[in-house]
Parts: sequence; C-alpha cells; structure tokens
Amino acid sequence: MSEQGGGPANKNRRGDATRVVNAGRRPEWTAGIVNPPVWRASTILYDNVADLRAAGRDTHHRLFYGRKGTPTQWSLADALTELEPGAEGTFLYCSGVAAIAGALLSVLSPGDELLMVDTAYDPSRSMAMGLLKRMGITTRFYDPMIGAVIADLIGDRTRAILIEAPGSLTFEVPDLPAIIAAAKARSVVTLLDNTWATPLFLPAIAMGIDLSILACTKYIVGHSDAMLGSVTAGPGHFAALRDTAFQLGQIASPDDCWLGSRGLRTLALRLGQHQASALEIAHWLKTRPEVARVFHPALPDCPGHAHFLRDFKGSSGLFAFELNGGTDKARAALIDGLALFGIGYSWGGFESLALPVDPQRYRTATTPDFNGPLVRLSIGLEDPADLIADLAAGLERFRAG
Repeated sequence: MSEQGGGPANKNRRGDATRVVNAGRRPEWTAGIVNPPVWRASTILYDNVADLRAAGRDTHHRLFYGRKGTPTQWSLADALTELEPGAEGTFLYCSGVAAIAGALLSVLSPGDELLMVDTAYDPSRSMAMGLLKRMGITTRFYDPMIGAVIADLIGDRTRAILIEAPGSLTFEVPDLPAIIAAAKARSVVTLLDNTWATPLFLPAIAMGIDLSILACTKYIVGHSDAMLGSVTAGPGHFAALRDTAFQLGQIASPDDCWLGSRGLRTLALRLGQHQASALEIAHWLKTRPEVARVFHPALPDCPGHAHFLRDFKGSSGLFAFELNGGTDKARAALIDGLALFGIGYSWGGFESLALPVDPQRYRTATTPDFNGPLVRLSIGLEDPADLIADLAAGLERFRAG
C-alpha cells in the first residue's frame, strides 16, 4: 500500500468544483504538468548506505520502495483527504472491496463483534460471514432505520459499526447522527460506505464518522475503466489504518490512481448531471402504472427521506424501482431490450446501466416485502429524454410479458 497521509489544510471555503480541480496537485509532484504523471516503481536506488538507512526512518511522502507509493498515489490520496474536512489521511486500495477489508481489519480483532447494516453491499456481507468469521469476529446485522436504538445492540465486545448511506439496492437513509452519537458514547468505531454520495454530497468525517470508505471504481474514476478504493480516516484512526495496510502489503496501481486523479477533476460536474438526470427519470417512473415504487432518497416516500434532507447536499445517479407485479421473465424482457442501458455490475460511469436485483435474498435482520421484481438503474450522462424513451419501451415489453 502506498503511504499517504494528511495533506495541506482543507480549504473548506472553496466550492466543490474548485476543490476537485485543485486538490492534491502539489508542485513538487506535478513538475509543471497539469495532472501528476504516472510514477511506476518497485526498487528505489540510493546513492549510499547512509541514504538508504535514512530513508527508512521516515517514508511519508518520500520515495523508499514501490509498495510505499510514489507521487501518483500520494496526489490522489491527499486530494481525497482534502475533500473530507477534518480528515487525518487517506489510503488507497486496489478495489472498493479491498478498502472495506482494510478498514474493518484495522479496527477488529479475534473475539470482537461488528454491527453491520442489513442493507450492506453483498461483498461486505460475504466478508463478514467468511473472512471475519474465520478470524473469530462475530457479525450482527441491524435494521438500517434503527437510529438511536442501535445503542441497545452495542455490547461489551462490539468494536465497530458498518453503515451504508443510503443502503444497497433499496436505498434507505439511516439516521447517521443518532448512530454516530450512540457509537461515540461507547467508544465504538463507525465506518461508512460513502460511495453513493461521495464526500461532495456527504462530508462524512465532519459528521463524526471515523472511517469513510469509497469504491473509487464508481464516481471518482467515473469512466468504468479502473478498479480502485479508498479509506479516509478521521482523527486518531490513520495510524492503525496505515499499519494494517502495510502489514497486508496493500498497493493500488499507479496507473489506476492516475485514472482516479483524472476522473476526480470532473467529479462535481458529473455528479450534478447524474443527479439531475436521475431525478427526472425517477419522477417519470412514479407516473407509470407498471411501477409500484421508486427507491430514491430524494423522493418523499423513500425510507429516511427526512434524514436525506437534513444530512445530504445532493443525490447521485443510482436508484431502484419496484415493478407492479409481474414475473422475473417479464423483468428480463424489460432489461434485455434496452438500447441505451448496459447490463452489468458496478455503476458511476458515464454510461447507464440496468440490473435485476433481489434484495430479499440477502437480508436477515429485516424482511423486505415487494409486490413485484426490482430493477436498479445507474443513470449515466446520456440525454435523459432518450433514457426515458428507452425505459418506456421496456415497460411496454414488461406489460406484454
């Protein structure tokens, strides 16, 4: 893992677009180039033994060995730190799942208990029931709408709470301040998967979250061409995150970090378009008789909408809708015939995606009740009128099926 840490003081008064354009672009790393170039390295050469030994005493933002990073990685890490007011530092990982694992392993030990939201990303659940279980770490799942009542679940062995805001697939928005307050009262670490909102729409560290996780593969990269993850640490949590990453030998490719830095520069612009298009399409879907419900945090009937209005600065392009009855075959007909929506995993790129989802297969603490199958949409940067026309034809296929 490249060694990254706290960069320059956060310029909190600057606008989001200004911050994402300028963050992490230190002159010593750019050397006059607009975006920091790709530094690839394994072995670093020294003039003499004394220099080699001196380099090992402090490897922070200094070339030491490729696994400790180069300016390519340091630049992106510092940029992400600058986007989180109050953050201590950021580490980069080879994927979002690796970032989740690195964050959890930095705070959990055998015998500990983790509280994980029932709407968690499926790989997070798999990690809890696989790797963590084999390590002797217990996981209990909780209702995303539990709020302050989560205090009743915190026991003597509880060390961490993993949150998603909003939840995967059904987009419930938890009461973050209530959960954070309950955790801090018992010295329990809070981890938030903040991929949907990014720090631009939800400044997690400023809210009191201890570790903010991003699957940078999504909106940070923004072009569906790199795997990347990050964890940004609040005060007092960076050292454990760094040490765990070093001990696991984690490293994010400098080429992928360069793609992350390039994507970051247009993040504010892209998120604005994703937001506007997704809201237009979500409101249109609510008018269709084939649609029973639309799961979008910015809509009043979405669970936790009041929390969304209070805590978030905006919404992104990922949401889901429930079909009004129908079969899996009819849902497949809707999706298979779409011309502008790809069928595939991930999201956050410039292209729109549609995916059949079945949340009931993954929930244990809650019992979802659906009248029809669900479809998740990632709204890209196409003209929303064209996407609506494509979905309208799909809903006609669904009705015929």
